[in-house]
Amino acid sequence: MTRPLSVQLYTVRDRLAADRDGVLSRIAGLGYGAVEPYDPTSDPKGFRQVVDDLGLTVSSTHAYALLGEEPAAVFDAIATIGTDLVIIPGGIAHEEFTSRDGLARTADLLNGLAGQAAAHGMRLGYHNHWWEIEPRIDGRHALEALADLLAPEVFLEIDTYWAAVGGADVPGLLGRLADRVLALHVKDGPGVKEEPHTAVGQGVMPVPEILAAAPGAWRIVELDSCAGDVFDALAGSRAYLASLEVS
Repeated sequence: MTRPLSVQLYTVRDRLAADRDGVLSRIAGLGYGAVEPYDPTSDPKGFRQVVDDLGLTVSSTHAYALLGEEPAAVFDAIATIGTDLVIIPGGIAHEEFTSRDGLARTADLLNGLAGQAAAHGMRLGYHNHWWEIEPRIDGRHALEALADLLAPEVFLEIDTYWAAVGGADVPGLLGRLADRVLALHVKDGPGVKEEPHTAVGQGVMPVPEILAAAPGAWRIVELDSCAGDVFDALAGSRAYLASLEVS
């Protein structure tokens, strides 16, 4: 891998709340080299100290807080944790992705935040679920139509699982979005909205084809939910993804 494999910390949210330092240590012990926080405003100095001590990189961060808190304070926290890739992971009404007017409003919001991010030396991105994929605008997935309206510096973090659930041929989608995609959420499962996820490689996703379609993007493992032990699933995911590198 050209970049270390990352974990979206939402995967371990409950355990993280109980023992942040121990959970981060365990993730590093599994062989992951990076993490993606979901709340950079939660003790950013303490978080940075722990990840630095463990030798972990912060690949990127989700930042719902930008939609409701003072942006400058949020960007300061993000600078403290040590990344320049800032991602809006939702928080925009699903209906906005069903019309051209809604997409225009969404693009205006994201482009405005991207300008503020740039002033802090950062880039802003957007992370999809299924509701940006299912609607079609002029025969294309809504997310593709949105991409046309975004400023060039705004990137996409494609959640490959939710893109598939939304009806996309994920390798094809990645190929069309091309250099707009800087990060992937790599996850697996049965491909059904309400069912728990599995370790990567144990579900229905065509993982090798997906990774080949975006070879330069960050690879970030996430399980929104997990039927078994989440650390076992993280270990299995890493082992599978590592096997693809040597096969």
